[in-house]
Amino acid sequence: MSSNINLKSINKLAIPATIAGIAEPLLSITDTAIVGNISEYSLESLAAAGIVGSFLSMLIWILGQTRSAISAIISQYVGANKIDKIQSLPAQAIFLNISVSIIVLLSTIFIVEEIFVLMNATGKVLELCISYYSIRVWGFPLTLFVFAVMGIFRGLQNTYYPMLIAITGAVLNIILDVILVYGVEGYISPLYLEGAAWASLIAQGVMAIMAFILLITKTDISLKLRFPMHPELGRLVIMSLNLFVRALALNAAMILAVREATALGDRFIGAHTIAINLWLFSAFFIDGYAAAGNIMGGKLLGARNYDGLWLLAKKIMKYGLIVSLGLVVLGFIFYYPIGRIFSNDTSVLKTFYSIFFILILSMPLNMVAFVFDGLFKGLGEMKYLRNVLLIASFIGFIPLLFLGKYLGWGIYGIWAAFTLWMLIRGGALVWKFRRKFRPLLQNV
Repeated sequence: MSSNINLKSINKLAIPATIAGIAEPLLSITDTAIVGNISEYSLESLAAAGIVGSFLSMLIWILGQTRSAISAIISQYVGANKIDKIQSLPAQAIFLNISVSIIVLLSTIFIVEEIFVLMNATGKVLELCISYYSIRVWGFPLTLFVFAVMGIFRGLQNTYYPMLIAITGAVLNIILDVILVYGVEGYISPLYLEGAAWASLIAQGVMAIMAFILLITKTDISLKLRFPMHPELGRLVIMSLNLFVRALALNAAMILAVREATALGDRFIGAHTIAINLWLFSAFFIDGYAAAGNIMGGKLLGARNYDGLWLLAKKIMKYGLIVSLGLVVLGFIFYYPIGRIFSNDTSVLKTFYSIFFILILSMPLNMVAFVFDGLFKGLGEMKYLRNVLLIASFIGFIPLLFLGKYLGWGIYGIWAAFTLWMLIRGGALVWKFRRKFRPLLQNV
């Protein structure tokens, strides 16, 4: 099986996963770029889009962890040639996911103002946050359903259909953004920031319908809820809970960064919104190889092919490094044009350009963390991933963030904290992988 671990086999999974991954942050990037250039309240709208986008990303990342858990379990069963043993698990996992998402939706919709006040939103920015979130939040269960279906496809070693779903959603979102935000003279009045929210919600609905149709027509997986509960549901829940705690720590860091940027002023949260969206965009771009590691790693572990697993780690690191260095070069070549895509406000752009180099130079470091993060999820090492993120966030990121605030580093302190965060995450995962799997190799 090791002989099948080559550029072609990895790219067959990684390239569609990369395209699908890019489409996810592209939804937020599109909102940021279009909202940042509207004629009315552009600076306040950009700030609101960043604050709400960060909060929604937190909810999705926290509750969307069943995607990784179900992908890991299914891929391991595929590797062990026992896929027929888990036919009832996917429907149970999806039902659990959507039920929790509805509870969270209903628990936040009545305290929207309080949530964004805690994130330092005031005045017009707070008003825009409330109207934007009140529309976008209804797409939350739809997104979690799509995530769960994508996890099923990944477990089945298929990244092609998730790519189609993601591309459809991204393209539709861009088209609707332009139409609804700016309006069509004589036909549709401009809705500004609310138009961006409606565009995202409609795109999420179409993606959910598409995911449902592809799953029932292209696989043998049934969405009919059957009892008793599958024995693996307990493991899936435990894995998801570990990732849930991990995502809480991850998003505590992200939300604190947004809060500190917001406290610095509108131009700083505007610049941070652009930077974090580009950071996420590059993360998902590199994440294609992390997805390949996730999918193939679980299958190799299920087959107990440790030599193949070691080779896979080396290959995806190599290809991920090439991609990340390519992004570094492109970032410096298009340093100034990239900023002007997202805003026409001089103060926002000046602030963004002052930190953009940090984001660019950190891409290879981020690649190591993202690639091994995906690999460990495929191996089912959720507990270790949880512990690493807790250490990186509460011993690395948060102390440096507040030290930077105390020393007056401003927005530089926020991005210095991000760099340390990724250094700890990547280093801990490489160390653990070598320590655990090197002794199991037959051909060192």
